Amino acid sequence: MNDVKARARARESGIVQQYELDAPPEKVWRAISIAEFREKWLPKEALADPQSVCETPGREIRYRLRDDAPPHLESTVTFTIAPNASGGTSLRIVHELTGATFERLAKTVANGNSPMLMLAA
Repeated sequence: MNDVKARARARESGIVQQYELDAPPEKVWRAISIAEFREKWLPKEALADPQSVCETPGREIRYRLRDDAPPHLESTVTFTIAPNASGGTSLRIVHELTGATFERLAKTVANGNSPMLMLAA
């Protein structure tokens, strides 16, 4: 998927965060890709699957997450790193809701103009 489409989709259904870190890209990559390091800030209980969905070594990794409380929303979080001009790392995080539950919630509006439905007691 090209970057323009990814940004548009993230704006519709998720959160995009950008950070400039002092740490070199290699160190940041270890923190987001090696389970023992990742679990210090993203516990395995938050993941739908402890393995990454996809990964481009040293550049990008994506995980699936699933809420443990109803409605059990599923999401993906994508971490993208790149060296920055100061010798550190640019870290971009895109967190997007996914799954059938999200699709159903996205189609439901709280203030719809449909006629009220009254149920017999």
